Amino acid sequence: MTQLTDKERTAQMNDMRSFDVQMPCVGIFWYDPANRSFFGVRKKEITPVMVEEAAKKGSPFISYPEMQVELSVEDSRLPGRVVWSVDKFNVLVGKWAEPIQEELTEMLEKEFSLPFFEFVYGHWDFGITWKVG
Repeated sequence: MTQLTDKERTAQMNDMRSFDVQMPCVGIFWYDPANRSFFGVRKKEITPVMVEEAAKKGSPFISYPEMQVELSVEDSRLPGRVVWSVDKFNVLVGKWAEPIQEELTEMLEKEFSLPFFEFVYGHWDFGITWKVG
């Protein structure tokens, strides 16, 4: 058995860390306007193989498997969902997200490791007027 020197071990660990990159994710989130942060995030990584398999099955749509939403007019939780659809990521949100799109974009890119995506507004409106901020 070969023993690594401290320098060799450090170099090897640094090389291994380069592979520790999160793949883009689909999932659900809640936005808390009071704290300007996400909570209740549930996500799963998707890989190119998953995208190819979904397309082969004729269903090029990948979503987080569990989604339960209970909303009321008094509710301050603002829901959203990240999905893969055909050839891009979509973020499904209500009209509440339009005024904070720039801030929300940065948060989503970081939390879900999204290289690119489009907002789809109106998904969570259900006739409710949301107020942010």
